[in-house]
Amino acid sequence: MYKMLKNIASVRLTVALLSLSVVLIFFGTLDQVEYGIWHTQKLYFESFFVIWKYPQTWPSYSYLGWIHVPMLGGYAVGSLLLANLLAAFASRFKLSVAKLGINAIHLGLILLLISELLTDFLSVESQMTIIEGERSNYSQTVRENELVIIDRSGASQDLVHSISASKLRPGAQISIPNSDLEIKVIAFYKNSVLGRGTDEQVQRLATRGAGNKMNILATPTPIDYAEDAINTTTAYIEVLHSKQVLGTWLVSNVIDERFPAQKFQAGGKDLEIAMRYKRYYYPFEIELLDFSHEKYPGTDIPFNYSSKVIARHQQTGTDQQALIYMNHPLRYSGLTFYQASFMPDETATILQVVRNPGWLLPYLSVLLMGAGMSFQFGLHFTKFLNKRITQ
Repeated sequence: MYKMLKNIASVRLTVALLSLSVVLIFFGTLDQVEYGIWHTQKLYFESFFVIWKYPQTWPSYSYLGWIHVPMLGGYAVGSLLLANLLAAFASRFKLSVAKLGINAIHLGLILLLISELLTDFLSVESQMTIIEGERSNYSQTVRENELVIIDRSGASQDLVHSISASKLRPGAQISIPNSDLEIKVIAFYKNSVLGRGTDEQVQRLATRGAGNKMNILATPTPIDYAEDAINTTTAYIEVLHSKQVLGTWLVSNVIDERFPAQKFQAGGKDLEIAMRYKRYYYPFEIELLDFSHEKYPGTDIPFNYSSKVIARHQQTGTDQQALIYMNHPLRYSGLTFYQASFMPDETATILQVVRNPGWLLPYLSVLLMGAGMSFQFGLHFTKFLNKRITQ
């Protein structure tokens, strides 16, 4: 057992893993041009295994397109580094004043790796757009989509059934919990172009809703990985009630509140179906009291923009007022609200909403490493001074 621990704690393994990290970063940087930052991060650093392929846009692709480079992903390299560091700490740990700083540095590094893994697995980022004088109790992300069936029959609130777009594979049949409803995915496009189609083209796919009434036809198109790109996620969904087909709807994240709701009835209830950006609802509301946008004199370059908000918690009845501006977020109910952007007409603010349960760990790890290095330096410096004095 001890021999295995020593092998895992090997410095050679540490060097090999750090070298693999450099290789991963190198190829990930190359693919960032093709896929953008967000997709490259998912592909290379939030995976256990990845294969780099010679890009089609590079010269001599017809001759070099066969080049594929398999490598460990960020999760695999990070987990192995963590195991290596834990094994090294366990096999070489000595409780003494001389090793106190070294132990603190190792603990800080371990904590830093754990915090990174926790952040990747548990953190959630989204955006909340609020018009001045209004409130919002949800945020949404344009990177993920969801199919929703909304039950409007409730007296005080709506019941929303949400299905992640990642589950909408063609041919999939999904039951809606606590109901006699089912959906069948006829077609699903991660990105598409919506345009006018002929009656025959449209009716072959959509028999109800906006697609049928407005002759809208969806044509699949390649995913756009640009940083500011928003892909038009679209699906043709067949709805069944007690195994009886009610019709097929065209749903898309661009068929939003600007269009009439796509309604239908089932089991005596008024229901709606839609594809939209994934939402996160909260038991509180954020009200935008005032939005301020300052510019450099004589230019349109933003100098500072801030949001004066008040958080109103529905359950506790407590309110908290705050001014959110650059590097000065609001921390509330386990969430952090950052000032991210604003609407062009300056009547609405866009707040970045981050849920990260491990946000304190990086601060603690840096504090431990700093204290450890300071202690170790001070210890050696004191010994050096004592030697000089005795000479």
